[in-house]
Amino acid sequence: MTDSTGASLGGGLRDGLQAGLKSLGLDLSEQQVAQLLSYIDLIAKWGKVYNLTAVRQPSEMLTHHLLDSLAVIAPLRAAAQGRAIKLLDVGSGAGLPGVVIAICCPDMTVHCVDTVAKKAAFIQQVAVSLQLSNLKGVHERVERLAGHYDIVTSRAFASLQDFVTLSSGTLAAEGVWLAMKGKHPAEEIANLPAGIDVFHVEQLKVPGLDADRCLIWMKRAAAVT
Repeated sequence: MTDSTGASLGGGLRDGLQAGLKSLGLDLSEQQVAQLLSYIDLIAKWGKVYNLTAVRQPSEMLTHHLLDSLAVIAPLRAAAQGRAIKLLDVGSGAGLPGVVIAICCPDMTVHCVDTVAKKAAFIQQVAVSLQLSNLKGVHERVERLAGHYDIVTSRAFASLQDFVTLSSGTLAAEGVWLAMKGKHPAEEIANLPAGIDVFHVEQLKVPGLDADRCLIWMKRAAAVT
C-alpha cells in the first residue's frame, strides 16, 4: 500500500520529478506533486492486470509518461488564459496526458475516452483515489461521443487525419485540437482533410528524454464568405 505522498516510490523519483518540473518551468503544489507520484504508483500497481502500458519500471514511467505529459502543461495553461476549459483526451489509455492535465490544471474539466473498458475504469479509479473531481473516464468510441469540448487532445492515438476526423463531432465551434507527436509530422499535416488549419507547431523538450517531441495545434478553418 502507498500513502498519498507517493513515498513508496522512493525519494529518487520525487527528486527526478522535482528536477523535471523545474526544467519545464512548472510550479506545482506539494499536493499536486504527491498526486503525480501516486498516479505512477497506481499505474505500476494496476499496469500488469489492466495491460495499461508497455513501460513497467517507475523510473521509465517518470520520463516516458509523466514528464512527457507534463511538457504540455505550460502550453495548455497559456492557451486557456485562466478560462474554464472542458478538455477531451482521446484514446487516453492509462490517462496520458489526461490525468496529468487534471492534476496540474484543476480548473479544467477533463474527460478521458477509451474504447477499452478496463482502461476507462482505471481512469475512474484514479479519479477516486486521487480525489480529482474534475476527471472522468469514459468508455466509448470517440466518434459516438456526445458533447462539445474546448480542447480535444491525443497522445500517440492515431494519424492526424484519423484524429481530427474521428473526433470532429466532439469539438466545440471555436475549439482546438492538440496532438502530441514525436518528430514533426509533415506528411500527416499534408494529408489533413480540407478545412483543417494547422495554426501552430510547437517544439517540446522533455527532461531526461532524448527524443523529438512537438505539439500540433489545429482548428477548423474560417469559412470563406
